[in-house]
Amino acid sequence: MSKIGKRPIIIKDNVRIISGPNQIIVKGPLGEIKIDLLSKIAIQIKDNMVYILRKSNDKQALSLHGLTRALVSNAITGVADGFQKQLELKGAGYRAEAAENKITLHLGYSHPIEFVADESIKFEVKKNIITVFGFDKQKVGQAAAKLRQFRKPDPYKGKGVRYVGEEVKLKPGKVAKTTTA
Repeated sequence: MSKIGKRPIIIKDNVRIISGPNQIIVKGPLGEIKIDLLSKIAIQIKDNMVYILRKSNDKQALSLHGLTRALVSNAITGVADGFQKQLELKGAGYRAEAAENKITLHLGYSHPIEFVADESIKFEVKKNIITVFGFDKQKVGQAAAKLRQFRKPDPYKGKGVRYVGEEVKLKPGKVAKTTTA
């Protein structure tokens, strides 16, 4: 039995859910997310709550039960409140400029890097902190991971793009050899 899958999901006031045979559509003030359902999973909406049900108890249905519940819960939270990830630029001369769903990064290369994300993603830059905001948790995480990929944190100096709060364990550099006379 999935402990996560059994828990009901509370539908927020400003969110509408349209349930079909193989798909569920979650609409809210920030956007709309469509989730495809497999034939072994069913959705029941009752009294402002969503219940995820299994049609059978085989291995695949058991593994998809909790996953489907998490996807629906994230969709409800996303269209109502949204998700955000914050990245930090560490390094001399590292900077970023954002405009809606496009960001330009200067990360020590000979050229600036332009990254255009999905229309549902918004970027905001304050000092050396980049905030990635959107209603789809997967797209927000993917955009943040791609930004980090342009210049991963250096294990020797700590320079690069990292998540806010991420600790980079620095390696010791080369130690000068002591000469004995």
